[in-house]
Amino acid sequence: MFLNFIIVNVDTKYCDYLRKFDALVPLNHAKNENRPFIGILFQIHNVEYFAPLSSPKKKHLQMHNMIDFIKIDRGRLGAINFNNMIPVTPNNYEIIDLYADDFEHAKYLTLLRKQLNWLNRNKIKIIFKADNLYALYLGKLLPENIMNRCCNFKLLEEKCREYNLK
Repeated sequence: MFLNFIIVNVDTKYCDYLRKFDALVPLNHAKNENRPFIGILFQIHNVEYFAPLSSPKKKHLQMHNMIDFIKIDRGRLGAINFNNMIPVTPNNYEIIDLYADDFEHAKYLTLLRKQLNWLNRNKIKIIFKADNLYALYLGKLLPENIMNRCCNFKLLEEKCREYNLK
């Protein structure tokens, strides 16, 4: 278990592999260009999971927290989509250096630092939400619309193991 969350970028090839088995694994590219697939790491039943972060959007301010979605700082700093969380190993991601001298991405790194600060202050709530969604999904206890937008966590855990044995 991590003492604090860390922000990572998940490998595009790994996501593409998982998407062969579950179409709900999010794309990390738009309009023919790759963008970082940024999120946080945590563990569920001794499996390392990655939950993607979303940059702030106007719609987040009006949206409500749900069982599979939580706004970061009331939506002002974006959101976490737990329905899109995927299992990972350290082979599948790189830790983002939030304090790099990267002037081209300085504004984005500032946003990520603010997100991480809020996430670490609310760690218990976030871990509970992820664990709860996972358990309800496996028990088939979620409303159908939420079940249908969640990745298949158990299948992806199996595919994660297979991918990382290669």
